[in-house]
Amino acid sequence: MERLGVRALETLPSHVDVPGYLGDDLRIGIVHFGVGNFHRSHQAMYVDRLLEAGAGDDWAICGVGLLERDAPMRDALAAQDCLFTLTLREPDGQNRFSVIGSIRRYLYAPDDPAAVLDQLVSPDVRIVSLTVTEGGYVSDPTNGRVPQDDPLVAEEVADGFAHPRTAFGWIVAALRERRRRGIAPFTVMSCDNIQGNGRVARASVEGVARLADPELADWIGAEVAFPSTMVDRITPATTQADVDRVATRLGVEDLWPVASEPFTQWVIEDVFAAGRPPFEQVGALLVSDIDPYEAIKLRLLNGSHQALAYIGQLAGYTYVHDAVADPRIAAYVRAYMEREGAPTLEVPAGFDLPAYVDELFVRFGNPHVQDLLARLSVDASNRIPKFVVPVLVDRVAAGAACEVGAAILATWRAWCRGVGEGRFVIDDVDGEALVAAAADEPLGFLRGVPTLTGFLDAPGFVEAYLRAADALERDGVEAFFEAVLAGE
Repeated sequence: MERLGVRALETLPSHVDVPGYLGDDLRIGIVHFGVGNFHRSHQAMYVDRLLEAGAGDDWAICGVGLLERDAPMRDALAAQDCLFTLTLREPDGQNRFSVIGSIRRYLYAPDDPAAVLDQLVSPDVRIVSLTVTEGGYVSDPTNGRVPQDDPLVAEEVADGFAHPRTAFGWIVAALRERRRRGIAPFTVMSCDNIQGNGRVARASVEGVARLADPELADWIGAEVAFPSTMVDRITPATTQADVDRVATRLGVEDLWPVASEPFTQWVIEDVFAAGRPPFEQVGALLVSDIDPYEAIKLRLLNGSHQALAYIGQLAGYTYVHDAVADPRIAAYVRAYMEREGAPTLEVPAGFDLPAYVDELFVRFGNPHVQDLLARLSVDASNRIPKFVVPVLVDRVAAGAACEVGAAILATWRAWCRGVGEGRFVIDDVDGEALVAAAADEPLGFLRGVPTLTGFLDAPGFVEAYLRAADALERDGVEAFFEAVLAGE
């Protein structure tokens, strides 16, 4: 079977959207760190739309991989002219196929660090964007992380950024060189699920720079823009079934296709240092104040993903759509959104919050997305503090009930206990510590997780948490729902 690539485009079925701009005079205007499935289904898709409309010739993407696990992406994209297929899985079972061509170059930093620096320093590059996961930032106020405590940062600072190890080290090295050559700085645009991700990115970049050169850090602070963004599209990990589906339906081999739900949303703070693509022409929303939009998405969608992840697996489910089809779980998640999450939000004028909640259930219930609950529990030690803890903090500060939010933490503990018993697999940088803390009595888990210790001083929270944890430990899932949803 022919491999996907420029030559294969003319062989694809007529219903497949293919890039018509590959012969144009495109320039790399965006360098992106962290080319995973989400970036390819979201930001790369938006840029693809711009290029297809003839409005983005200056904004093609160069992807950069830093980690050993990025090498397979290098190999896949190199084998197929940096093209990949995107499949949108409709709730009715229909699949919409397109080929995305907006990533025109991919560099694996360990192979050719000089090429990475040259690309970052190019005057054509005006945006450096990031999807390095919630735990990938070296400065993070939610858990007290600071750059000087990161061993990779210490290495790159010690050798004067001759061999950057982190995305932030690369950004600092490139900005230093652009400053030396008199080239205007680029904008740094985070696309990770962190509220105020622009501020967190700024703290990481400036923090790394300050360890090496305070004057450079001051220049970055004054000259570089760090817009915050809110990104949304449920994008599961690629499976062999996805690869086989592309081969069967399109007649070509794609080594790393990506599939996602049809829904997509991108809200961007309109603050850029050196111009930007006209993203509003392809469906993005450019705003002056992004915080309300970020909070809605992170506290309702991402927070509810955490609500689903642990109780869903404890109840024996594998997929998100199966878990949310359980009326007990649906009631539990809806109670979290409506009773506890929504009251903490500042809703922008004209935003229909009840309709947004209803749409989330439609999205969660799409059986064709095949989103794994196990995916939602990855890196929970970084996700829980960003998606669930802020709601709990606000509820506790207001003296309001937080039974469901407290119960989410109880399910996380129970799931971690299940990991220790061999029932589940944990993928978390703090996995060993979490499993050890979960083996302790219920309050011992809170003491063992630094971002949760503050709740020990909130009697209402502690009571709700212990009630849920006790129900799970003594009588299982059914008793848990009775305890948590007693007021429904």
